Amino acid sequence: MFESVLVANRGEIAGRVVRTAQAMGLKAIAVYSEADADLPYVAEADEAVLIGPADPARSYLNAAAVLEAAHRTNARAVHPGYGFLAESAAFARAAAERDLVWVGPPPLVIARMGDKVNARNLMKEAGVPVSPGAWEPVRDAATALEEAERIGYPVLVKPAAGGGGAGLGAAYDEASLRTAFEAAHTTAVRLFGHGDVLLERYVEGARHVEVQILGLPDGAVVALGERECSVQRRFQKVAEESPSPGVGPAMRERMLAAAVRAGEAVGYRGAGTVEFLVDPVAQEFAFLEMTTRLQIEHPVTEAVTGIDLVEQQLRIAAGERPAPPGAAPGGHAIEFRVHAEDPQNFRPGTGEIKVWEEPVGDGIRIDAGYHEGNTVTPYYDSLLAKLCVHGDDRAHALARARAALGAFRIEGVPTNLPLLAELLDHREFVDGTYDTGVVARMRAW
Repeated sequence: MFESVLVANRGEIAGRVVRTAQAMGLKAIAVYSEADADLPYVAEADEAVLIGPADPARSYLNAAAVLEAAHRTNARAVHPGYGFLAESAAFARAAAERDLVWVGPPPLVIARMGDKVNARNLMKEAGVPVSPGAWEPVRDAATALEEAERIGYPVLVKPAAGGGGAGLGAAYDEASLRTAFEAAHTTAVRLFGHGDVLLERYVEGARHVEVQILGLPDGAVVALGERECSVQRRFQKVAEESPSPGVGPAMRERMLAAAVRAGEAVGYRGAGTVEFLVDPVAQEFAFLEMTTRLQIEHPVTEAVTGIDLVEQQLRIAAGERPAPPGAAPGGHAIEFRVHAEDPQNFRPGTGEIKVWEEPVGDGIRIDAGYHEGNTVTPYYDSLLAKLCVHGDDRAHALARARAALGAFRIEGVPTNLPLLAELLDHREFVDGTYDTGVVARMRAW
C-alpha cells in the first residue's frame, strides 16, 4: 500500500476520501482553490495545497497544478473523486507518467467508456442489452433528423462524451429535435471540445437504475447490487435508493449479470457504475452508460452492503485484494442530495451559511461539504451535503428520512430541503412506483 494520497477534488467528496484514507493510516493531502480555503475538508486533511483561484479551469481542472501539488507533497497516489478530472483519461495517463498511483480504472477504459457511441457499440458486442439508437456520432442537425426518423420518436439527445446529464434532452418531433440537438451540440463543444451528439430511443415512464461494480486486481468483476436513481430534475439526480423498488428478483439477476459482462468486456478495475434505462411495462432494461469513477450516490450501496467503497478503491489501486466486508446489514437505504438552490426553479443560490444544524440518530449519515459560517460561491456545483438514511426495510427508511429531513436546518442560502420533504409525501415516491418524470410532475414547470 502507498503511504499517501492526494485528493484531486473539493467539498463533500474530498472530505469523504480524506477520512477513509486517514482511517487506513494513509497521509491525506487536499488541494483547494482560493474560494474554498475555509471549507471543512481543507482543515481535515493532513496537508493542503492552494492550487489556484476560484475559476475551476485555473484550479481543480488545471491538471498541471494538481500534479505539481502531488510532486511538492511527495504524494504517492491520486484519488480524483467525481467530476472535474475524475473521468479524464489524459489526466490519468499524466499521473501514471509521474509514477503516481491512479485510483481509478485504466486510462484506456476511461477513454473508451467516455465516448458514449463507442461504449454502446462495445456493450452490444459484449451481449449487454442496448436500446435502439445511433451507431455513429451525429455531427449536424440534418443527420440527427435522419437518425430520429430511423429510430422513431421520442428520442434522447445528449453529448457523445461526458456524463451526469449535461446537455441531455428529449425530442418528440422535428422542431423539438432541432432545439435539443443544438443544446447538446453547444454543451458538447463547451465542455468536451467537440460537438459530437448521440441519439437513442427515449422510453417514456422509464426508470433509471444503475449497478455498482468492482473490478478486482485479478481481473474478476463483481456486482454489489443496484441503485434506483429515477428522482431527477432536468436529468440531474436528486435522490437515490437501494435496493430499487422497481426491480424484481428476476430482473435484478439479469441486470447484475449484464453489469458484470460490461465490466469484463473492458477490463474494468476499481469502483465503477453501469447505468441502465428500465422499461417497467416491458420489464426490460438497456445500457445507458458506464461511469468510470465513484458515484455521488455511493453511500446507499455502502449502507446496505457494509462495504467502504473508497477503501476498496484504494486497496485495488495498490494491487491488494479488497478488504473482506463485515456482516452485510441489508435493509434499505435512501440518499437525498441537498443543494443550495431555489426549490421551485432549481436556480443555484449563493451566500453565507448562517445556520447549519444536521440531524443525528441511528441510521443517519451526513456527508457535508460545508458548515456554519462558510460561503457558498457561484463557481462550483450547488451540492451542499448528502443525507443518507438506512432502515430495516423501505418503510423504516422512509420514516427515518422524514425525521432527518425535518431536523436538517440550513439558513442563509436557499436550499431544496422543501422539495425533498415534498417528495417524501408524494404518492408515487411513497409507494415506489415513480419514474424519471416524478419531479417534473410535482413541479409541472
